[in-house]
Amino acid sequence: MMKNDPNTSRQSNHRRRRPRLNQSPRRHSHHGHGGHGGHRGHHGHTNTSIAFLELKYGNINGGYPNFYAISEISFLAFEPGSNKIFIDSWNNSADIDIINVYAKVNELGHTVDRVKEVFNMRSSRIKPYDEEFRLEEAALENAFRRLRPSQMHIKRFLGKVFKKYRFRDVVVFDGHRDVFLCERAGANFSRTNIVDIQKDLNKETNYLFSLNKLSVVINFEFDGAYLRSNNLEYWLHPIAAQQIVPKSAAYDAARLLMVYQEYKEHKDDMLRRAAQLLEKIKEASPAS
Repeated sequence: MMKNDPNTSRQSNHRRRRPRLNQSPRRHSHHGHGGHGGHRGHHGHTNTSIAFLELKYGNINGGYPNFYAISEISFLAFEPGSNKIFIDSWNNSADIDIINVYAKVNELGHTVDRVKEVFNMRSSRIKPYDEEFRLEEAALENAFRRLRPSQMHIKRFLGKVFKKYRFRDVVVFDGHRDVFLCERAGANFSRTNIVDIQKDLNKETNYLFSLNKLSVVINFEFDGAYLRSNNLEYWLHPIAAQQIVPKSAAYDAARLLMVYQEYKEHKDDMLRRAAQLLEKIKEASPAS
C-alpha cells in the first residue's frame, strides 16, 4: 500500500506583496468572469455558488509549536453554469514574524524536501529559520497583543463574504485546522456544509493526495487569464487573475476549484489519471 503523502501542510508559504508599514489589515474584493457584476451583493447572485476556502498560516517564530497565526485568507466563489469566478482575499499586516513551511516537489508533485523560513507579515522580509530561537515571555506576550486585532478583521472579512454570496457548500482541502482557526476568530460556519475533497479522494483511492500531486493529476495550468485542466477551462477577469500568485492562498483556491470540478465533472478520467500518477511515483521510488 502507498504511504500517505506528507505534503498536506496548510502552513504559510507565500511571498505575496504585503501592506505597507502602518497600514491596517486589508480586505480586497476582487472579482472574475462576471466583469463588474462581480461586486453584486448577496441578492444579486441569481445562481447558487460553490465556495472554496484556503488559508496560509504559521507558528510565531520563537513561540509555541501548537499556536498558528493566519497570514492570508482566500475565498473563491464559483457559479456553475455561468462559470463566473469571484475572489475575495484578506492579508494580515501585523508586525509579527511567522515560520513559513513549504514543500519542494518534483515533476510528479512528490515532496522531495521541506523548507522553513521566517517571514514578517508586515514587511514581507524573509530571514533564515533558526530552530534554537525562542522568544522571551514578555516578547511573546507582545506578539500576541499585536496579533489580537486580526481576530476581529478575520471575523469581519468572513462575515462579509458569507453574506455577499449565495452558497451552501464550502470546499476545503485537509481543512479541519483551516475551519478551526477561522472559528477561533469568530467566524460562523453553522449554515454551511464543509466538503473536504482530500478526504473524499482518500476514500476513493485509499491514498492521501496532496494538492501538489492533484495539480499534476489534473494538469493544472494558469496563464494569467485562464485556469485550465485536462477537461476544463475558465476565464478570469484581470482583477481576479492578478490575485493568483504562486504560493498564495488564492493560487491554492484556484487549484482547489479545478481539482473539485474535474472530480465532479470528469470523475472516472481523474481517478484513472490519479492511479497512473501513483504508479509513476511507485516506479520512481527506491525499493523499500
